[in-house]
Amino acid sequence: MGDEWRRQLAMDGQDQATIELRRRKSHQRILRAPAIVIPCLYLADLDVYPDADRNAAEATMAIQSLGCAVQNMLLMAYSLGLDGGWMCAPLFCPAVVAAALDIDAALMPHALITLGYAADDPVRRERLPLEQLIVRFD
Repeated sequence: MGDEWRRQLAMDGQDQATIELRRRKSHQRILRAPAIVIPCLYLADLDVYPDADRNAAEATMAIQSLGCAVQNMLLMAYSLGLDGGWMCAPLFCPAVVAAALDIDAALMPHALITLGYAADDPVRRERLPLEQLIVRFD
């Protein structure tokens, strides 16, 4: 994943020093995690329709379901005193991840979740106030 990310960051115009710093930090985050979960999308058992629109909606529902499952897993981990980190790197190089893990071609890696006990309280980003996130129509 690191090699592919380097290539993509270079395509974005980032300088070599920034690329290496970002790659190194990400790599350490993965290596230091006591546990890693790779959530994969599995589309083989979805309903099949005669039209492309409903088939696309079915795939979108599967993606949403995977995201909900990962969120529930992270909430459960947090309730057990664990910290988790959601990394989207596998979305950008699913074939690399699948080959590295020798997983079935029907499984499409969608995330990399790090799990473990935090060494200290992580710096958390400030969240937007709820009133800026909700749109109300009367």
